[in-house]
Amino acid sequence: MSNTTDHPAVQPLVFKLPPPDISAWRAGNTGTEGVWHFDSGQPGRHVMISALVHGNELCGAWALKGLLEAGVRPQQGTLTLAFCNLEAFDRFDASSHDASRFTDEDLNRQWLDERIDAADTAERRRAAALRPFVARADWLLDIHSMHEPSAPLLLTGTQPRNLELARAMRSPEHIVVDAGHKDGVRMRDYGRFGLPDGEGGDTRSLLIECGFHGDPASRTVAQDQCVRFLAQSGVLSAEALAQQLPGWCLPDAPRQWALEVTGPVVATSSAFRFVAPYTGLEVFEKASTVIGDNDGVPVATPYDDCVLVMPSVRQARAGVTVVRFARRRVL
Repeated sequence: MSNTTDHPAVQPLVFKLPPPDISAWRAGNTGTEGVWHFDSGQPGRHVMISALVHGNELCGAWALKGLLEAGVRPQQGTLTLAFCNLEAFDRFDASSHDASRFTDEDLNRQWLDERIDAADTAERRRAAALRPFVARADWLLDIHSMHEPSAPLLLTGTQPRNLELARAMRSPEHIVVDAGHKDGVRMRDYGRFGLPDGEGGDTRSLLIECGFHGDPASRTVAQDQCVRFLAQSGVLSAEALAQQLPGWCLPDAPRQWALEVTGPVVATSSAFRFVAPYTGLEVFEKASTVIGDNDGVPVATPYDDCVLVMPSVRQARAGVTVVRFARRRVL
């Protein structure tokens, strides 16, 4: 099954990040392929870092491989590392990288128990295997990358506790406050993670978009976010992380912006076009600025100082979100 759409306005991108060889880490140590779990024997949080939820998002796989090769182990609590959609990853081809995003359907839209229990697609069966680990986790970092070249984005959901964590991590510069995806629930929002403050307990969940899939810089961002997240979780000290993972931590962002998503633009067909080659984070000073054409209907910014979040027509077809509008403020 193909999950990419040929689009005349889309230019091919050079893929410079090779897939990592994870054969030594494929089996895991949990009885679930690709999942590693380490218990310190000391009280502490249950922390999980997930990668390859989409098979073409290589940066997270590189980061998890690096954590495993460095022998990183929790000093308190537990640490779970999960290579998620291995079946899609096995199909990876840099010349057609969108085709290995998933096998049957997007794994990051299946995180409702009713969908998982149906077990009628490869991704739902894989979600069922991963579910016990996600359900036990208190803190979750889900590592992703993007269809197009863009600056990194950290997605918090709408819970203030996640935004507070993003601020404490001091990177990246742009933090997206979003309510989720219209096509289904992300892993980041599964179970306790999706509950509002006051009901979600000590849970924290973040999704990091590290940059373009094929950009080696996305691997660097993934490594940096792992170090910052682990340090904030308390499962390892900052000193231990610096010793075991030298060079992984990048400089702090000069400032951080919260981008509060107000709504998506959904294509009515594969003919959707932007009026310029937007790469994301463009700020439009005036409302009603036309930024695209949706089958002859102009698409315009809904308010002043409107920010574009993750514009892309690479997957454009009826029902697909091609960009999100956001308001911004300094954290």
